[in-house]
Amino acid sequence: MPALTGAHHVALTVTDVDRSVPWYERVLGFTTEGREDDEGDQGLRKVFLDGFGMTLTLVQHPGAERAAFDECRPGLDHLTLPLADPAALTTWARRLTDLGVSFTAPDDSPTLSLRDPDGIQLVLAAG
Repeated sequence: MPALTGAHHVALTVTDVDRSVPWYERVLGFTTEGREDDEGDQGLRKVFLDGFGMTLTLVQHPGAERAAFDECRPGLDHLTLPLADPAALTTWARRLTDLGVSFTAPDDSPTLSLRDPDGIQLVLAAG
């Protein structure tokens, strides 16, 4: 079998790219690398963010159901972003607190869990 070399990008469906993009830039440090706005009947909007050695694409589908994110439904459960070491957890916890972003830090796990504006679960993991 041919070897896979990694993930090319991750695409997340969001309800409003104009709300989500600034959040991902401000909170997680991603930078916008480009965007595609379909002016036709589709009205699909995509923004390509770069950070942590990966591309994160935020996609807004017009007319899509605006149900709350639920990791218990088929699809994405969560997206984990790696941290260099456990000490980074303290720095990230301080940063999230300063930005007013709610998060949880389980006692038995070197992780921080937070949610984006659409409720998509993101995990920062050390190790």
